[in-house]
Amino acid sequence: MIYRISQFLLLIMMTTGCSWLGSGWFSNSSESDLSLKFNTIISTVNIQRLWETKIGSGTGRSFIRLIPVLYNGLIYVSSYDGQIVSIDAITGHRMWEVNSKLSISGGVGLSSSGLVLLGTDKGEVLALRQVDGGEVWRTTVSGEILAPPNGDREIIVVSTSDGKFIGLEANSGKHLWTSTYAIPALSLRGNPSPLLVQNTVISGLANGKLAVLSLDKGRILTEKTIDLPHGRTDIERLIDIDAEQKVFGDMLYAVAYQGSIVAINLQSGNQIWKRPISSYSGIDVDANMVYISDDADSISALDRSDGKTLWKQNNLMGRRLTAPASGDGYIVVCDCKGYLHLLNKKDGHVIGRIRAANKAIITSPIVGNGNTIFVYSRDGTLSAFQVGV
Repeated sequence: MIYRISQFLLLIMMTTGCSWLGSGWFSNSSESDLSLKFNTIISTVNIQRLWETKIGSGTGRSFIRLIPVLYNGLIYVSSYDGQIVSIDAITGHRMWEVNSKLSISGGVGLSSSGLVLLGTDKGEVLALRQVDGGEVWRTTVSGEILAPPNGDREIIVVSTSDGKFIGLEANSGKHLWTSTYAIPALSLRGNPSPLLVQNTVISGLANGKLAVLSLDKGRILTEKTIDLPHGRTDIERLIDIDAEQKVFGDMLYAVAYQGSIVAINLQSGNQIWKRPISSYSGIDVDANMVYISDDADSISALDRSDGKTLWKQNNLMGRRLTAPASGDGYIVVCDCKGYLHLLNKKDGHVIGRIRAANKAIITSPIVGNGNTIFVYSRDGTLSAFQVGV
């Protein structure tokens, strides 16, 4: 039997700090009741809230990372109880809204054919028109969907919790192919979204490997081992690649929980560098650096060319940080008390902070145009912030 272990259960086992049990996920008390203290900072930036809006129940009581997506000036976002909304990124005005009445556990994904893509905990895939939210099709796959589906070249790719990648026809939802991989007896509850690059599907697996498949047929082209499991117990041997992979130029960056972060050349398939850093939250990349929130809540900047550590910020430990997002001269992370933190890209010191939400933020913030930050909290509040000197 295969067990999926939620990330928040791992957090309880690994650390104190923002405890999800008793004062967070399973109680009615607010994360504002928690008593973590900040180091004093000298704020050098102004952070102003532009607008906020409520999207259904947010992630509900489930630990799922419903990921908004920013595209062509619009934000597409969903909630666990089935609300799907298109929002003008500048004004916060709702362009369209759909109540699907589905339990959405994987979203939001987009396709180059103009679709908004979502998956449910019952294995349903829903495709809506980006322009007006009208339903194009829906179909059912074999397992729970815990990551946004993605689409390119008229093919939609879905990852399921029972170890399958499934290719669907973009126009109709018709099943085109299925590729199956082995998953270990114990893994984190989650999957990275399938990454569609150069007519291939790339995705991290729960066994510490990256799978590369052909987009048109779903044929396995190769599997690359990022890390091997170690330890005696099943928990010690967790080696899941659960965080989203990132592509910058001709390089792919991926990180494994209880493993390493790697850089792989997309043209040759060769590993360029590898560093022993564990993360389930994730990474972001810019022209010079790779930024990572590790499983001890330290934030590091690595040289993109060789993986050398350029700086490390340890003053936010215990706050259950999201993956970082790269902005104009800063990176931004959010935490379990609803705070947004800005760090200077040059040396990692905290240069700004604001209470962005009253509930935990578990989804990485989105940076648009270098100085606008969008934050989606666990209770469904989507907020926009302007960053200025």
